[in-house]
Amino acid sequence: MKLKRFLVRYYPPGIILEYEKSGEIKSKTIDLLDLKAHTNIDALVDEITLKEPLVTAAKSGQLKTLVSHILLLISVINLHYFSIAVSLQEKLSLSINHEFYLFKVLRAHILPLTNVAFNKSGSCFITGSYDRTCKIWDTASGEELHTLYGHNNVVYAISFNNPFGDKIATGSFDKTFRLWNTETGNCYRTHRGHTAEIVCLSFNPQSTIVATGSMDTDAKLWDVQTGKELFNLSGHSEEIISVAFNCTGTQLITGSFDRTVTLWDVNSGRRIHKLIGHKAEVSSCQFNWDSSLVVSGSMDKTCKLWDIASGKCIGTFRGHKDEVLDVGFDLTGQYLLTASADGTARVYNTTTHILCSKLEGHEGEISKITFNPQGTAILTASSDKTARIWDPETGACKQVLEGHTDEIFSCAFNYEGNTIITGSKDNSCRIWR
Repeated sequence: MKLKRFLVRYYPPGIILEYEKSGEIKSKTIDLLDLKAHTNIDALVDEITLKEPLVTAAKSGQLKTLVSHILLLISVINLHYFSIAVSLQEKLSLSINHEFYLFKVLRAHILPLTNVAFNKSGSCFITGSYDRTCKIWDTASGEELHTLYGHNNVVYAISFNNPFGDKIATGSFDKTFRLWNTETGNCYRTHRGHTAEIVCLSFNPQSTIVATGSMDTDAKLWDVQTGKELFNLSGHSEEIISVAFNCTGTQLITGSFDRTVTLWDVNSGRRIHKLIGHKAEVSSCQFNWDSSLVVSGSMDKTCKLWDIASGKCIGTFRGHKDEVLDVGFDLTGQYLLTASADGTARVYNTTTHILCSKLEGHEGEISKITFNPQGTAILTASSDKTARIWDPETGACKQVLEGHTDEIFSCAFNYEGNTIITGSKDNSCRIWR
Protein backbone atom coordinates (compact mmCIF):
# COMPACT_ATOMS: atom_id res chain seq x y z
CA MET A 1 0.00 0.00 0.00
CA LYS A 2 1.24 3.48 -0.87
CA LEU A 3 -0.11 6.70 0.65
CA LYS A 4 -1.08 9.13 -2.11
CA ARG A 5 -2.33 12.14 -0.13
CA PHE A 6 -4.04 13.45 2.99
CA LEU A 7 -7.53 14.99 2.83
CA VAL A 8 -9.06 17.09 5.60
CA ARG A 9 -12.56 16.44 6.94
CA TYR A 10 -13.72 19.37 9.03
CA TYR A 11 -16.97 17.93 10.40
CA PRO A 12 -16.78 15.65 12.16
CA PRO A 13 -13.04 16.46 12.37
CA GLY A 14 -10.72 13.91 10.84
CA ILE A 15 -8.00 13.10 8.32
CA ILE A 16 -8.73 10.94 5.27
CA LEU A 17 -5.86 8.85 3.92
CA GLU A 18 -6.03 8.24 0.19
CA TYR A 19 -3.83 5.32 -0.80
CA GLU A 20 -3.13 2.93 -3.66
CA LYS A 21 -3.50 -0.82 -3.29
CA SER A 22 -3.22 -3.29 -6.16
CA GLY A 23 -3.60 -0.45 -8.65
CA GLU A 24 -6.83 0.87 -7.07
CA ILE A 25 -7.29 4.13 -5.14
CA LYS A 26 -8.80 3.49 -1.71
CA SER A 27 -9.33 5.59 1.40
CA LYS A 28 -9.57 5.24 5.17
CA THR A 29 -10.43 7.78 7.86
CA ILE A 30 -8.64 8.77 11.06
CA ASP A 31 -11.28 10.27 13.33
CA LEU A 32 -10.31 13.26 15.48
CA LEU A 33 -13.59 13.52 17.35
CA ASP A 34 -11.92 14.44 20.65
CA LEU A 35 -9.82 17.27 19.21
CA LYS A 36 -9.86 20.22 21.63
CA ALA A 37 -8.04 23.53 21.97
CA HIS A 38 -5.71 21.99 24.61
CA THR A 39 -4.89 18.85 22.55
CA ASN A 40 -1.17 18.04 22.43
CA ILE A 41 -0.69 17.84 18.66
CA ASP A 42 2.80 16.28 18.84
CA ALA A 43 1.56 13.48 21.08
CA LEU A 44 -1.53 12.94 18.91
CA VAL A 45 0.54 12.67 15.71
CA ASP A 46 3.01 10.30 17.40
CA GLU A 47 0.10 8.09 18.45
CA ILE A 48 -1.33 8.06 14.91
CA THR A 49 2.10 7.26 13.42
CA LEU A 50 2.49 4.27 15.74
CA LYS A 51 -0.96 2.85 14.98
CA GLU A 52 -1.31 3.61 11.25
CA PRO A 53 1.22 1.93 8.87
CA LEU A 54 0.36 4.32 6.03
CA VAL A 55 1.59 7.32 8.05
CA THR A 56 5.37 7.04 8.15
CA ALA A 57 7.74 9.24 10.11
CA ALA A 58 8.46 11.16 6.90
CA LYS A 59 4.77 12.11 6.67
CA SER A 60 4.37 13.10 10.33
CA GLY A 61 5.30 16.74 9.68
CA GLN A 62 2.61 17.09 7.02
CA LEU A 63 0.07 15.40 9.28
CA LYS A 64 0.97 17.74 12.13
CA THR A 65 0.34 20.74 9.89
CA LEU A 66 -3.09 19.44 8.86
CA VAL A 67 -4.15 18.69 12.45
CA SER A 68 -3.00 22.16 13.51
CA HIS A 69 -5.03 23.67 10.67
CA ILE A 70 -8.19 21.83 11.77
CA LEU A 71 -7.62 22.87 15.37
CA LEU A 72 -7.17 26.50 14.35
CA LEU A 73 -10.42 26.50 12.42
CA ILE A 74 -12.27 24.87 15.31
CA SER A 75 -10.93 27.46 17.73
CA VAL A 76 -11.16 30.62 15.64
CA ILE A 77 -13.87 30.51 12.99
CA ASN A 78 -16.62 29.28 15.33
CA LEU A 79 -18.77 27.71 12.65
CA HIS A 80 -21.04 24.93 13.83
CA TYR A 81 -19.33 22.10 12.06
CA PHE A 82 -15.94 23.27 13.36
CA SER A 83 -17.05 23.90 16.94
CA ILE A 84 -17.77 20.35 17.95
CA ALA A 85 -17.37 20.84 21.70
CA VAL A 86 -19.27 24.10 22.18
CA SER A 87 -21.33 25.49 19.34
CA LEU A 88 -22.89 22.22 18.25
CA GLN A 89 -23.96 21.42 21.79
CA GLU A 90 -25.60 24.84 22.08
CA LYS A 91 -27.44 24.21 18.81
CA LEU A 92 -28.57 20.85 20.08
CA SER A 93 -30.19 22.31 23.15
CA LEU A 94 -31.81 25.17 21.26
CA SER A 95 -33.26 23.06 18.44
CA ILE A 96 -34.86 20.25 20.44
CA ASN A 97 -38.11 22.09 21.17
CA HIS A 98 -38.20 24.47 18.22
CA GLU A 99 -41.78 25.07 17.05
CA PHE A 100 -42.03 25.80 13.32
CA TYR A 101 -44.52 28.19 11.80
CA LEU A 102 -45.47 28.87 8.18
CA PHE A 103 -43.39 31.82 6.96
CA LYS A 104 -44.31 32.00 3.29
CA VAL A 105 -46.11 30.14 0.50
CA LEU A 106 -44.36 30.38 -2.88
CA ARG A 107 -46.63 29.81 -5.89
CA ALA A 108 -44.36 30.72 -8.80
CA HIS A 109 -44.44 27.39 -10.66
CA ILE A 110 -47.40 26.71 -12.92
CA LEU A 111 -47.06 22.92 -12.64
CA PRO A 112 -46.18 20.58 -9.74
CA LEU A 113 -42.73 20.71 -8.17
CA THR A 114 -40.32 17.81 -8.51
CA ASN A 115 -37.63 18.62 -5.95
CA VAL A 116 -36.27 21.21 -3.51
CA ALA A 117 -32.72 21.75 -2.21
CA PHE A 118 -30.79 24.22 -0.02
CA ASN A 119 -27.31 25.54 -0.63
CA LYS A 120 -24.82 24.70 2.13
CA SER A 121 -25.40 27.79 4.27
CA GLY A 122 -29.17 27.73 3.71
CA SER A 123 -29.19 31.33 2.44
CA CYS A 124 -30.97 30.26 -0.73
CA PHE A 125 -32.70 27.22 -2.18
CA ILE A 126 -33.86 25.87 -5.53
CA THR A 127 -37.05 24.27 -6.80
CA GLY A 128 -37.50 22.10 -9.89
CA SER A 129 -40.81 21.66 -11.67
CA TYR A 130 -42.81 19.94 -14.36
CA ASP A 131 -43.09 23.42 -15.92
CA ARG A 132 -39.54 22.88 -17.32
CA THR A 133 -37.88 25.47 -15.08
CA CYS A 134 -35.77 25.66 -11.95
CA LYS A 135 -36.08 28.67 -9.65
CA ILE A 136 -33.62 30.15 -7.16
CA TRP A 137 -35.09 31.66 -3.97
CA ASP A 138 -33.77 33.82 -1.15
CA THR A 139 -34.53 31.97 2.09
CA ALA A 140 -34.69 35.02 4.38
CA SER A 141 -37.22 36.95 2.29
CA GLY A 142 -38.85 34.29 0.14
CA GLU A 143 -38.00 36.43 -2.90
CA GLU A 144 -37.50 34.79 -6.28
CA LEU A 145 -33.94 35.55 -7.41
CA HIS A 146 -33.79 33.82 -10.81
CA THR A 147 -35.74 31.51 -13.10
CA LEU A 148 -33.58 29.07 -15.04
CA TYR A 149 -35.12 28.64 -18.49
CA GLY A 150 -33.92 26.35 -21.27
CA HIS A 151 -34.97 22.76 -20.67
CA ASN A 152 -37.55 21.33 -23.06
CA ASN A 153 -39.12 18.94 -20.58
CA VAL A 154 -39.58 18.31 -16.85
CA VAL A 155 -36.73 19.50 -14.61
CA TYR A 156 -36.52 16.47 -12.36
CA ALA A 157 -33.10 16.46 -10.67
CA ILE A 158 -31.52 19.56 -9.10
CA SER A 159 -28.39 20.15 -7.03
CA PHE A 160 -26.10 22.87 -5.71
CA ASN A 161 -22.34 22.26 -5.82
CA ASN A 162 -22.16 22.35 -2.04
CA PRO A 163 -20.27 23.42 -0.01
CA PHE A 164 -19.45 26.19 -2.54
CA GLY A 165 -22.98 26.89 -3.79
CA ASP A 166 -21.90 28.98 -6.78
CA LYS A 167 -23.17 26.49 -9.36
CA ILE A 168 -26.40 24.57 -9.93
CA ALA A 169 -26.93 21.41 -11.98
CA THR A 170 -30.35 20.53 -13.39
CA GLY A 171 -31.28 17.21 -14.98
CA SER A 172 -34.29 16.90 -17.25
CA PHE A 173 -36.59 14.52 -19.02
CA ASP A 174 -35.26 16.20 -22.20
CA LYS A 175 -32.19 13.89 -21.76
CA THR A 176 -29.80 16.77 -20.96
CA PHE A 177 -28.32 18.33 -17.87
CA ARG A 178 -27.43 22.00 -17.60
CA LEU A 179 -24.88 23.83 -15.48
CA TRP A 180 -25.85 27.28 -14.17
CA ASN A 181 -24.29 30.26 -12.39
CA THR A 182 -26.08 30.72 -9.06
CA GLU A 183 -25.35 34.43 -8.82
CA THR A 184 -26.54 35.43 -12.31
CA GLY A 185 -28.84 32.56 -13.29
CA ASN A 186 -26.96 32.22 -16.59
CA CYS A 187 -26.42 28.81 -18.15
CA TYR A 188 -22.78 27.79 -18.61
CA ARG A 189 -23.54 24.92 -20.97
CA THR A 190 -25.93 22.12 -21.89
CA HIS A 191 -24.58 18.56 -21.64
CA ARG A 192 -25.87 15.95 -24.08
CA GLY A 193 -25.15 12.25 -24.24
CA HIS A 194 -27.87 10.34 -22.41
CA THR A 195 -30.50 8.68 -24.58
CA ALA A 196 -33.33 8.82 -22.01
CA GLU A 197 -34.56 10.94 -19.13
CA ILE A 198 -32.05 12.11 -16.49
CA VAL A 199 -33.55 11.39 -13.06
CA CYS A 200 -30.67 11.95 -10.62
CA LEU A 201 -27.41 13.89 -10.43
CA SER A 202 -24.76 14.97 -7.94
CA PHE A 203 -21.58 17.09 -7.69
CA ASN A 204 -18.44 15.58 -6.19
CA PRO A 205 -17.22 17.36 -3.01
CA GLN A 206 -14.55 19.25 -4.93
CA SER A 207 -17.10 20.57 -7.45
CA THR A 208 -14.99 19.35 -10.36
CA ILE A 209 -17.24 16.49 -11.54
CA VAL A 210 -20.98 15.95 -11.98
CA ALA A 211 -22.48 12.47 -12.00
CA THR A 212 -25.77 11.90 -13.82
CA GLY A 213 -28.06 8.86 -13.77
CA SER A 214 -30.61 8.08 -16.44
CA MET A 215 -33.46 5.85 -17.51
CA ASP A 216 -31.11 4.71 -20.30
CA THR A 217 -29.45 2.46 -17.61
CA ASP A 218 -26.17 4.40 -17.70
CA ALA A 219 -24.50 6.89 -15.39
CA LYS A 220 -22.03 9.44 -16.70
CA LEU A 221 -19.25 11.50 -15.15
CA TRP A 222 -18.74 15.02 -16.54
CA ASP A 223 -15.91 17.52 -16.13
CA VAL A 224 -17.37 20.74 -14.68
CA GLN A 225 -14.65 22.97 -16.13
CA THR A 226 -14.67 21.70 -19.72
CA GLY A 227 -18.08 20.03 -20.02
CA LYS A 228 -16.37 16.89 -21.34
CA GLU A 229 -17.84 13.48 -20.64
CA LEU A 230 -15.17 11.67 -18.59
CA PHE A 231 -16.68 8.19 -18.29
CA ASN A 232 -19.82 6.32 -19.21
CA LEU A 233 -20.60 3.95 -16.35
CA SER A 234 -22.36 1.06 -18.03
CA GLY A 235 -23.45 -2.18 -16.42
CA HIS A 236 -26.93 -1.74 -14.95
CA SER A 237 -29.75 -3.41 -16.84
CA GLU A 238 -32.52 -1.02 -15.79
CA GLU A 239 -32.86 2.68 -15.00
CA ILE A 240 -30.57 4.35 -12.48
CA ILE A 241 -32.52 6.23 -9.81
CA SER A 242 -29.79 7.34 -7.37
CA VAL A 243 -26.17 8.56 -7.59
CA ALA A 244 -23.91 9.69 -4.74
CA PHE A 245 -20.20 10.43 -4.27
CA ASN A 246 -18.22 9.35 -1.22
CA CYS A 247 -16.72 11.99 1.08
CA THR A 248 -13.43 12.19 -0.86
CA GLY A 249 -14.98 12.15 -4.32
CA THR A 250 -13.00 9.06 -5.31
CA GLN A 251 -15.97 6.68 -5.44
CA LEU A 252 -19.56 6.80 -6.68
CA ILE A 253 -22.57 4.61 -5.96
CA THR A 254 -25.44 4.07 -8.38
CA GLY A 255 -28.75 2.51 -7.36
CA SER A 256 -30.92 0.89 -10.01
CA PHE A 257 -34.26 -0.70 -10.67
CA ASP A 258 -32.25 -3.81 -11.60
CA ARG A 259 -32.17 -4.52 -7.81
CA THR A 260 -28.48 -3.69 -7.39
CA VAL A 261 -26.18 -0.93 -6.21
CA THR A 262 -22.82 -0.50 -7.94
CA LEU A 263 -19.68 1.08 -6.48
CA TRP A 264 -17.46 2.78 -9.05
CA ASP A 265 -13.91 4.14 -9.04
CA VAL A 266 -14.24 7.75 -10.20
CA ASN A 267 -10.65 8.10 -11.43
CA SER A 268 -10.85 5.12 -13.78
CA GLY A 269 -14.56 4.57 -14.35
CA ARG A 270 -14.14 0.94 -13.30
CA ARG A 271 -16.63 -1.03 -11.25
CA ILE A 272 -15.33 -1.90 -7.76
CA HIS A 273 -18.29 -3.83 -6.32
CA LYS A 274 -21.77 -4.81 -7.36
CA LEU A 275 -23.98 -4.99 -4.27
CA ILE A 276 -26.42 -7.83 -4.90
CA GLY A 277 -29.11 -9.01 -2.52
CA HIS A 278 -32.34 -7.06 -2.93
CA LYS A 279 -35.29 -8.96 -4.40
CA ALA A 280 -36.96 -5.92 -6.00
CA GLU A 281 -36.06 -2.50 -7.35
CA VAL A 282 -33.68 -0.29 -5.35
CA SER A 283 -35.41 2.99 -4.49
CA SER A 284 -32.66 4.92 -2.69
CA CYS A 285 -29.04 4.57 -1.58
CA GLN A 286 -26.59 6.70 0.37
CA PHE A 287 -23.10 6.71 1.89
CA ASN A 288 -22.64 7.29 5.61
CA TRP A 289 -20.54 10.26 6.79
CA ASP A 290 -17.12 8.59 6.41
CA SER A 291 -18.15 6.55 3.36
CA SER A 292 -17.37 3.20 5.01
CA LEU A 293 -21.00 2.09 4.72
CA VAL A 294 -23.83 2.33 2.22
CA VAL A 295 -27.52 1.95 2.99
CA SER A 296 -29.98 0.92 0.28
CA GLY A 297 -33.77 0.86 0.37
CA SER A 298 -35.86 -1.35 -1.87
CA MET A 299 -39.35 -2.11 -3.06
CA ASP A 300 -38.81 -5.56 -1.49
CA LYS A 301 -39.81 -3.83 1.82
CA THR A 302 -36.29 -4.01 3.28
CA CYS A 303 -33.20 -1.87 3.57
CA LYS A 304 -29.68 -3.25 3.57
CA LEU A 305 -26.43 -2.04 5.10
CA TRP A 306 -23.27 -2.70 3.07
CA ASP A 307 -19.58 -2.65 3.98
CA ILE A 308 -17.81 -0.70 1.24
CA ALA A 309 -14.38 -2.25 1.72
CA SER A 310 -15.65 -5.78 1.09
CA GLY A 311 -18.84 -5.08 -0.84
CA LYS A 312 -20.71 -7.43 1.50
CA CYS A 313 -24.13 -6.97 3.11
CA ILE A 314 -23.69 -6.66 6.88
CA GLY A 315 -27.33 -6.18 7.80
CA THR A 316 -30.87 -6.50 6.43
CA PHE A 317 -33.58 -4.48 8.15
CA ARG A 318 -37.11 -5.87 7.91
CA GLY A 319 -40.45 -4.86 9.36
CA HIS A 320 -42.07 -2.53 6.84
CA LYS A 321 -45.27 -3.84 5.27
CA ASP A 322 -44.75 -2.06 1.95
CA GLU A 323 -41.97 -0.65 -0.25
CA VAL A 324 -39.09 1.27 1.36
CA LEU A 325 -39.04 4.56 -0.58
CA ASP A 326 -36.24 6.53 1.09
CA VAL A 327 -33.28 5.89 3.38
CA GLY A 328 -30.67 8.04 5.07
CA PHE A 329 -28.07 8.43 7.82
CA ASP A 330 -27.57 11.05 10.50
CA LEU A 331 -24.37 13.11 10.19
CA THR A 332 -22.47 10.96 12.69
CA GLY A 333 -23.38 7.66 11.06
CA GLN A 334 -24.88 6.31 14.31
CA TYR A 335 -28.39 5.94 12.97
CA LEU A 336 -30.11 5.11 9.72
CA LEU A 337 -33.63 5.98 8.63
CA THR A 338 -36.17 4.18 6.49
CA ALA A 339 -39.39 5.63 5.04
CA SER A 340 -42.05 3.41 3.55
CA ALA A 341 -45.16 3.32 1.42
CA ASP A 342 -46.84 1.72 4.46
CA GLY A 343 -47.01 5.23 6.00
CA THR A 344 -44.40 4.59 8.69
CA ALA A 345 -40.72 5.32 9.19
CA ARG A 346 -38.08 3.65 11.34
CA VAL A 347 -34.84 4.55 13.11
CA TYR A 348 -32.10 1.90 13.48
CA ASN A 349 -28.74 1.85 15.22
CA THR A 350 -26.07 1.16 12.57
CA THR A 351 -23.75 -0.64 15.00
CA THR A 352 -26.18 -2.90 16.84
CA HIS A 353 -28.82 -3.00 14.06
CA ILE A 354 -31.43 -2.57 16.79
CA LEU A 355 -34.71 -0.81 16.01
CA CYS A 356 -34.64 2.41 18.05
CA SER A 357 -38.07 3.84 17.24
CA LYS A 358 -41.07 3.68 14.90
CA LEU A 359 -42.59 6.85 13.45
CA GLU A 360 -46.33 6.25 13.10
CA GLY A 361 -49.02 8.80 12.27
CA HIS A 362 -48.99 9.59 8.54
CA GLU A 363 -52.09 8.52 6.62
CA GLY A 364 -50.26 7.97 3.34
CA GLU A 365 -46.91 6.82 1.98
CA ILE A 366 -43.74 8.60 3.14
CA SER A 367 -41.57 9.48 0.16
CA LYS A 368 -38.84 11.51 1.89
CA ILE A 369 -37.09 11.35 5.26
CA THR A 370 -34.14 13.25 6.73
CA PHE A 371 -32.49 14.13 10.02
CA ASN A 372 -31.90 17.75 10.94
CA PRO A 373 -28.14 18.52 11.01
CA GLN A 374 -28.05 18.27 14.79
CA GLY A 375 -29.60 14.80 14.81
CA THR A 376 -32.31 15.86 17.26
CA ALA A 377 -35.31 15.76 14.89
CA ILE A 378 -36.51 13.86 11.84
CA LEU A 379 -38.52 15.38 8.98
CA THR A 380 -40.85 13.33 6.78
CA ALA A 381 -42.90 14.19 3.68
CA SER A 382 -46.04 12.27 2.81
CA SER A 383 -48.78 11.79 0.25
CA ASP A 384 -51.25 12.69 3.04
CA LYS A 385 -50.41 16.37 2.26
CA THR A 386 -48.45 16.89 5.50
CA ALA A 387 -44.86 16.97 6.63
CA ARG A 388 -44.09 15.87 10.18
CA ILE A 389 -41.31 16.41 12.69
CA TRP A 390 -40.40 13.52 14.97
CA ASP A 391 -38.35 12.74 18.05
CA PRO A 392 -35.80 10.12 16.88
CA GLU A 393 -35.44 8.57 20.34
CA THR A 394 -39.09 8.04 21.21
CA GLY A 395 -40.72 8.12 17.77
CA ALA A 396 -43.21 10.72 19.02
CA CYS A 397 -44.58 13.22 16.50
CA LYS A 398 -43.52 16.68 17.69
CA GLN A 399 -45.32 18.74 15.02
CA VAL A 400 -47.50 18.39 11.91
CA LEU A 401 -46.85 20.89 9.09
CA GLU A 402 -50.22 21.32 7.39
CA GLY A 403 -51.52 23.49 4.56
CA HIS A 404 -50.47 21.87 1.28
CA THR A 405 -53.43 20.72 -0.80
CA ASP A 406 -51.68 17.80 -2.50
CA GLU A 407 -48.92 15.26 -1.94
CA ILE A 408 -45.63 16.49 -0.44
CA PHE A 409 -42.73 14.63 -2.01
CA SER A 410 -39.70 16.74 -1.10
CA CYS A 411 -38.50 18.45 2.06
CA ALA A 412 -35.27 19.71 3.57
CA PHE A 413 -33.74 21.35 6.63
CA ASN A 414 -31.30 24.24 6.29
CA TYR A 415 -27.85 23.88 7.88
CA GLU A 416 -28.95 25.60 11.09
CA GLY A 417 -31.89 23.25 11.44
CA ASN A 418 -34.26 26.18 12.06
CA THR A 419 -35.82 26.47 8.59
CA ILE A 420 -37.67 23.86 6.52
CA ILE A 421 -38.80 23.87 2.91
CA THR A 422 -41.49 21.55 1.54
CA GLY A 423 -42.35 20.95 -2.12
CA SER A 424 -45.72 19.66 -3.28
CA LYS A 425 -47.76 18.53 -6.25
CA ASP A 426 -50.01 21.53 -5.49
CA ASN A 427 -47.45 23.65 -7.47
CA SER A 428 -46.20 25.38 -4.31
CA CYS A 429 -43.23 25.44 -2.02
CA ARG A 430 -43.57 26.47 1.62
CA ILE A 431 -40.98 27.96 3.96
CA TRP A 432 -41.32 27.05 7.63
CA ARG A 433 -39.41 28.73 10.48
